[in-house]
Amino acid sequence: MHRYILHNDAICDASEKVFTAGQVGLLAGWGVFSTLRVHRGVLFAYERHWERMQRDAAALHVPFPSDPEFIRSRLHRLIQANQAYEATLRVAVVRNLGGLWQGPDGRPFDLIGLTADLTDWGESVRLTVQPQARHAACPLAGVKILSWAFNLTWLEQAQQRGYDEVILLNERGEVSECTSANIFIARGDRVLTPPLSSGCLPGITRALLLEEIRVPGIRVEEQTLHLEDLAEADEVFITSSTRDLLPVREVEGIPIRRQGHCRTALAEAFQRYIEQYTSERLATGVAATPSPA
Repeated sequence: MHRYILHNDAICDASEKVFTAGQVGLLAGWGVFSTLRVHRGVLFAYERHWERMQRDAAALHVPFPSDPEFIRSRLHRLIQANQAYEATLRVAVVRNLGGLWQGPDGRPFDLIGLTADLTDWGESVRLTVQPQARHAACPLAGVKILSWAFNLTWLEQAQQRGYDEVILLNERGEVSECTSANIFIARGDRVLTPPLSSGCLPGITRALLLEEIRVPGIRVEEQTLHLEDLAEADEVFITSSTRDLLPVREVEGIPIRRQGHCRTALAEAFQRYIEQYTSERLATGVAATPSPA
């Protein structure tokens, strides 16, 4: 993590004591968050991240700013403070009021922002499997909340066994997602990902591949998937805001063939989309820019 954090309207040193024991959202994981890619000072796909956070906050009864610029302008200040123009950014909105242990200061929510260097995810990943890890029938399935301990525990267990990520199955034994990524397979010219009814999070990169990225001859669609579909696929890859489209080379000891062309073509189209998005925001001044010396 970088030196400075965002806490509401203030840019603080990460070592400062700015949180209190009575912040019920921090104690209970009662809040929403998102992880964004910062490219050339631009918050990539910010509008989609904000809309998802706003939707999830409403579902969780978390107070949330009504103006997207309220958060974006403050995140730009954080990027400038850390000179984090190529970075990963985590933003969280934490509920403060409610229940026996709420704090005395009366703030309805706290806005928290952190930046860090980009992660080198390697050229491909090995996945293990966790059954019964998503409850697709839950009314809050697909909501991205601060309570992330289950995912972190499963990820730590996988890494202790030499794997990189975990495929999470739902109560029907269907493939849902990974702990912090969506999953896709390719069969010929068809690219498939589990539907939201599987209990997966509506990832931003996932949504862009389904709705925005177009490669002639390749169809990207939702379809219910099982583990045998991954074993029989031409390609398997995972997606997230910091991984882009990362190939999978193995699932629980079963090698993935990696003989298709879809992932490479989609990855190239996705990079072009990122550059176009970034250039458009830079042209209109919607970016964090280095402060004058």
